[in-house]
Amino acid sequence: MERILFLTGRLAEPALRRVLEQLAAAGSDAPFTWEVREIGLQVAALMTADMVRRRVALPVAADRILLPGRCRGDVEALAAHFGMPVQRGPEELKDLPQFFSRAARPVTLDAYAIAIFAEIVDAPRLGVDAIVERALAHAADGADVIDLGGLPDTAFPHLEDSVRALKERGLRVSVDSLDTAELLRGGRAGADYLLSLTSDTLWIAQEVGATPVLIGRTPQDAASLWDAMERMERSGRAYLADAILDPIPYGLLASLVRYQRLRERFPRAPILMGIGNITELVEADSTGINAVMMGIAAELGASAVLTTQVSPHTRRAVREADWARRIMHAAVSQRMLPKGLSDQLMTVHARSPFPDGPEEIAALARQVRDPNFRVQVSQQGVHVYNREGLRVGRDPFALWPQLRLENDAGHAFYMGVEVARAQIAWQLGKRYVQDQPLDWGCAVDGEAQDLQRWQATGTTMTHRGTP
Repeated sequence: MERILFLTGRLAEPALRRVLEQLAAAGSDAPFTWEVREIGLQVAALMTADMVRRRVALPVAADRILLPGRCRGDVEALAAHFGMPVQRGPEELKDLPQFFSRAARPVTLDAYAIAIFAEIVDAPRLGVDAIVERALAHAADGADVIDLGGLPDTAFPHLEDSVRALKERGLRVSVDSLDTAELLRGGRAGADYLLSLTSDTLWIAQEVGATPVLIGRTPQDAASLWDAMERMERSGRAYLADAILDPIPYGLLASLVRYQRLRERFPRAPILMGIGNITELVEADSTGINAVMMGIAAELGASAVLTTQVSPHTRRAVREADWARRIMHAAVSQRMLPKGLSDQLMTVHARSPFPDGPEEIAALARQVRDPNFRVQVSQQGVHVYNREGLRVGRDPFALWPQLRLENDAGHAFYMGVEVARAQIAWQLGKRYVQDQPLDWGCAVDGEAQDLQRWQATGTTMTHRGTP
């Protein structure tokens, strides 16, 4: 049985032991024996690889060393030094059971089966440079195809230049227009796909090499869509079929039934589903909508989705769809529910927002012997403590007089920021970690922490009163 050495700090050691004892009592997907070693520092999050090298003597009687999740430094160099695997654990002790469960059944999110068409709906009104800039941003967020949307009664004189500019940058391009002349121009300029051809305009596919995306004469006219698909199959040409998704509450259910009937009639046909009618036309957080729609697309065996970023609340729709398709692909391929795979779509809430209860925080506060403020969050509210005692509240303005920082502007500003973050985390049910920005998943551009690099003293240590 594997033996793991857990390295920690003085304050976290009792809690770590309790979690490991509970884990051992409950059983685990990765059975192991363990040793907990406190290496002479108070706060585990301040541990560094250099500190571990200096304070943990050779030889180590273990098969693996597990560091705190926020330990900085070169872990690979530590592994070479100790002659065994060294890795970071989760950032929170309470996440250890899930950490070992994932390690026993690793699931990566590298693969996906559904392509994302990202439409630039106002392309005729944008210059070529603006189209390219937006397309590159969509591609960086996960788009596989950039769709240039035509507008009724709006000239698109730079269509060919736009297609060529995108192709020169290695992007795949589709053109979506009700104007057959624009479709022909786009196809002749090198577009990879043309949207949306009916059985009446299918002749365009014979004029250019682009792959057509087929629709019915009307969304309800399934027979004309099937006719177009059968004609394309007889010709041996590639195509995508779109049964058209209607918005809520004006036909969504009926349109989903259309897609299901399409799949039943053509079991292997490549299907495109336009999900922008749902994300754009419902004023609700689009992360959850994208998760559900991509789950439906995965069940359907769709080959592609078409999405847009028009409304301000859908400004991350492409990125959300990218995460959703990866999560759903993993769920389907691994025959599991789409749970515990990623937190990227958990933008507002957290799966386990309050790892520590009020009693545990109070017990930790009683051990503190220095003036540095610690901030934690439980279901009860925001907890602020140092050697002078524990304060608990839900309103930063109510906590402020208890901190007695009127004569320390820098420290007051720091604590104001931290307690405000903590209040937001408590209100929404998010994880709060002192000195770290709240995690908003894929909704916010965030620079990943580089734990390989040593980090200079930050706001916590530059103001007395924080750990």
